[in-house]
Amino acid sequence: MMRGLYLSSTAAFWCVIATLWAVNLWMPGNDALEVQIVEKGYNLTEVADHNGIESCWMMIRGGVYDVTEYLPLHPTRLDVVLPFCGKDATPAYNTKNRGRPHSPMADELLERYRIGTFAP
Repeated sequence: MMRGLYLSSTAAFWCVIATLWAVNLWMPGNDALEVQIVEKGYNLTEVADHNGIESCWMMIRGGVYDVTEYLPLHPTRLDVVLPFCGKDATPAYNTKNRGRPHSPMADELLERYRIGTFAP
């Protein structure tokens, strides 16, 4: 009797495993379930309205960033960053106005402030 119970339990176990495997083959892959996030698009006029220390948005590499909260944390003086509020700051960001780009760490930090994309 114990042998019969063992054999039927083992057979049931492998049937469940085979069913899960078959369902996994039948289900669409992760790429079919991928969800695209649609970001809000901002035009030049909308970005230009945020051109000061109280509200500073910048366009950088096609993205729009609200860096208002970051201004006091930026390692340089405010007068270096403020002229780019409300504008396309890509050239300044890519060269730091001295011919050298921002670090990968700065790129990661910048993403925290992304609010959308530039939509002309």
